[in-house]
Amino acid sequence: MTATHQETALACIEQHAIFGGRQEVWQHASAALGCDMRFGIYLPAAAVRGEPCPVLYWLSGLTCTEQNFITKAGAQAYAALHNLILVAPDTSPRGDVVANDSAYDLGQGAGFYLNATQAPWADHYRMQDYVADELPDLIEQHFPATSARAISGHSMGGHGALVTALRHPGRYHSVSAFSPIVAPTQAPWGQKAFTAYLGDDPLAWAQWDAVELIRTATKRLPILVDQGLDDEFLDSQLRPDLLEAACREAGHPLTLRRQAGYDHSYYFIASFIGDHIAHHAAALKPV
Repeated sequence: MTATHQETALACIEQHAIFGGRQEVWQHASAALGCDMRFGIYLPAAAVRGEPCPVLYWLSGLTCTEQNFITKAGAQAYAALHNLILVAPDTSPRGDVVANDSAYDLGQGAGFYLNATQAPWADHYRMQDYVADELPDLIEQHFPATSARAISGHSMGGHGALVTALRHPGRYHSVSAFSPIVAPTQAPWGQKAFTAYLGDDPLAWAQWDAVELIRTATKRLPILVDQGLDDEFLDSQLRPDLLEAACREAGHPLTLRRQAGYDHSYYFIASFIGDHIAHHAAALKPV
């Protein structure tokens, strides 16, 4: 650990050699969330040598931690090939002082990548501030990372990736998603979480809905989405048809790939993560 890491209370709690680079897990005190947070970071060989590399941020889905993506997706081999740093944060604030719920789709493990405004959630659930601002600032200050960023995610994290890119035009070079909740204002998962975190104001909900944000987007960042056709949540929670219609109406570039036989699991993600990393690598190359 370097002096810089010590001064900012960053602690490396896990490290593994993989594909010529290192998979690490770090813990730090988050000012945005008011609790300790963990994130996984894969450093390809070039970054291990200290050469600055662009960063792909991955946002995971309901019930996940930083561990799911780094242990199940098989992404490190492709990141090593393209000299990309991969950063996978946890999905919510954590700890005894953080509000929680007994259900899997609310509270810890279900942050929905928004900034909550309602009690008791508003004190800690500011995941948008964390993933869009605090975490990238930390990564770019303390690791060999350039300011070139891309963002992707799965399910709730796919929603988070789309919304984060749309809310911050120009900040990301590329965006993609697996099985995203594209219109949480029209899906049971989103309606439950938004009611708790944001209250009953439909205007507040619309600010965290990719389908709604597409309509007023000022930057037409191309979107890549993969959706499994055997996904048990396809018709009830995900509704990629709504994103497809919104993008068509707005003239927003979308590549929506419907994959026959694939479900909602990390087996699906592992099957196509190479395509997504290549998509981001092409966008992140210096002009």
